[in-house]
Amino acid sequence: MKSLSQCYRLLAGAVFAAGLLWLSAVQARADDLATIKQRGTLIVGVKADYPPFGFRAPSGQIEGIEPALAADVAKSLGVKLQLVPVVAANRMQFLEQGKIDLMLATLTDTPERRRVIDIVQPDYYASGFNIMVPKSMNLTSWDELKGKPVCGIQGAYYNKEAAERLGMQVIAFTGTAEALTALKQGRCVGLLYDDTSIEGNLLQPEWHAYDMPLESQDAKPWGLAVRLGQPEWSAYMSKMAEKWAKDGTILQLESQNHIKPSKFAADMHKKYAAQ
Repeated sequence: MKSLSQCYRLLAGAVFAAGLLWLSAVQARADDLATIKQRGTLIVGVKADYPPFGFRAPSGQIEGIEPALAADVAKSLGVKLQLVPVVAANRMQFLEQGKIDLMLATLTDTPERRRVIDIVQPDYYASGFNIMVPKSMNLTSWDELKGKPVCGIQGAYYNKEAAERLGMQVIAFTGTAEALTALKQGRCVGLLYDDTSIEGNLLQPEWHAYDMPLESQDAKPWGLAVRLGQPEWSAYMSKMAEKWAKDGTILQLESQNHIKPSKFAADMHKKYAAQ
């Protein structure tokens, strides 16, 4: 039989080992900024089907407003940039699982999402939801869409509101490309999506017969995000978001991508430029 002192030593050893494992896990989670610098590459999740915020160029590269912001972050860190395409249905999981270091993917800032990931302040953009329909539909009111099928995107926060408050039948697809194809095929009367993305679509010749005739609903801010428990990385990205607001980066990118200046970006620039 083992002596009492031996039992104490074994117990103390087990507690010490468990403490080391816990400490190493905490350190690993609390050091994303250092990991990025040591790796020499920043991995950012962006949209690749959401012009002009993130889209595939003819070369195959992902371009747009958010990839440009990601490039600015990489430049400030002195590291290379790797872009990973994400969609609404997987972007939060990619961040939680450590597949990406940073999410810049048209993410609406909501209390529910803040419990899962760290949505960095200040928010950098805002959008509401709207619908893209054929001009021939002569749509004049949201009431005209009650009971009608509309194409949507899985994971979009406004799908529930569109169904419950506005009475639409939302057919949700995993990505924008699938939803747009369904719209062309007549499987739905319109595309329910962020007004910012619809603006991008309407810039393309293939959508010349479509329009966004209604007033946008429920405008909400967008936030960039990092994993929970990353105070240094979160603080760094907060400073970047403040810089973009102060120096007018967002307004410049809107202009470069031929979309109307947003009230949110203009208000944020006025606020931070005055500080």
